[in-house]
Amino acid sequence: MMDTTQPLYIRYEQPSDGEQIRNVNEAAFGCSDEAELIDRLREEKVILLSLVAEVDGQIVGHILFSRMLIETTQGPVPAVSLAPMAVLPDHQGHQVGSQLVRRGLAELRERGERVVIVLGHEEYYPRFGFSPEKARYLDSPFPPDAFMALELSDGALAGVHGTVRYPAAFGL
Repeated sequence: MMDTTQPLYIRYEQPSDGEQIRNVNEAAFGCSDEAELIDRLREEKVILLSLVAEVDGQIVGHILFSRMLIETTQGPVPAVSLAPMAVLPDHQGHQVGSQLVRRGLAELRERGERVVIVLGHEEYYPRFGFSPEKARYLDSPFPPDAFMALELSDGALAGVHGTVRYPAAFGL
């Protein structure tokens, strides 16, 4: 169980964090698929932001954002993919994931990013402003209620109709 007396510290991923990040993702998802996705995204050099949440020197959560595109008839529109986001099972339900998402979105907004896309739980991600409605004109291979978009700047998706193109690492 999480020791709530210890402060949660969110920071940029460091090169030495790789093994702990792998462990967090494998524990959270019960398999190595997401950890392997992270390795492929690193190799492809499309990672925009990777944050970890630490408690007492131990990494308990991780979030990754990578470059993706929306192909439109007017040309490609840059977007950001939020995937994966993982929290150790005994730290879930303590706002670790929420803090990672909020910090990541704030950082991306500061960097001038305009659109973030996520495939995720329809009860979880709307609290951050993600909505299937914002993604309705974006073609993807995913179920529409779990495929969501967020505008980091108002109107960023206005008039954008196209097909999402994830990095090759996703294998889509």
